[in-house]
Amino acid sequence: MNTQVDKLIYVGDPMCSWCWGFAPEIESLADDYPVEVVVGGLRPGPSAQPLDDRMAVFLSDHWVEIKERTGQPFDTAFLDRRDGWMYDTEPAAIAVTLVREIDEPSTLDYFTTVQHAFYADGRDITDFDVLADLTGDLDIDQHSFREQLESDRAKKMAWADFSRSRNWGIGGFPALIGGLSDGQLALLARGWTEADLIRTSINSVEEAAVG
Repeated sequence: MNTQVDKLIYVGDPMCSWCWGFAPEIESLADDYPVEVVVGGLRPGPSAQPLDDRMAVFLSDHWVEIKERTGQPFDTAFLDRRDGWMYDTEPAAIAVTLVREIDEPSTLDYFTTVQHAFYADGRDITDFDVLADLTGDLDIDQHSFREQLESDRAKKMAWADFSRSRNWGIGGFPALIGGLSDGQLALLARGWTEADLIRTSINSVEEAAVG
């Protein structure tokens, strides 16, 4: 039996700007393959950084670059409104892993919704209230979800994902791994990559498995 790519494992972070740029590509691939979302942990908890003037300028330039490259919308005005705000990616990662546990098929949609809220709408997705509100289109009890966001169990799920991605050797996001029908894993893309190029990588992996 030929070895096929049965699923895609998307390692990303809702607060990774290149991951937001990658959103149309992974959504295109999700039309053909089931996608498992694993949060990689960009600046979680102890690694969080304050949004000072220097960081705001860096991010603004970076976001403009990604917008020009990918066409994705960015609200750079957000960077001017956050005195003392911490760029902490842990809360959003916790929310994504919790949605995955409750309603796994909705994980990628929620991941993208959180990204859009941050990058295009300028909402503060380090706020658990905002993250709970963003489940509005899902079949999830928002009150229960909001309570669970602050639980040690939900936090441990997110940090287990961070460890999992590191064990795969993933240090930057986005990254895409193919789950093969023989149980093996194959790295398909590291960094922003067009969907058509990833499809070419999938074909190459499958052809190599046959050979």
